[in-house]
Amino acid sequence: MQNLAEVTGSVASIGYGLAAIGPGIGLGLIFGNSVQAMARQPEAAGLVRTNMFIGLAVTEALALIGIVMPFVFGR
Repeated sequence: MQNLAEVTGSVASIGYGLAAIGPGIGLGLIFGNSVQAMARQPEAAGLVRTNMFIGLAVTEALALIGIVMPFVFGR
């Protein structure tokens, strides 16, 4: 049974690593597209920046949920 516990811990670590891929890609898309939008329309930079930070907060919340879930469902 000790080997099963070691595998479970590793699976939780791998699970969070996989869960961090989505928010990482999301942050790259958010910042890349917002810089592109600000370059195309500099007069809308304030609105774009505001929406960028809202998207950042939502995307980071997904990463934080991914950190917490192994502790919630772990034994």
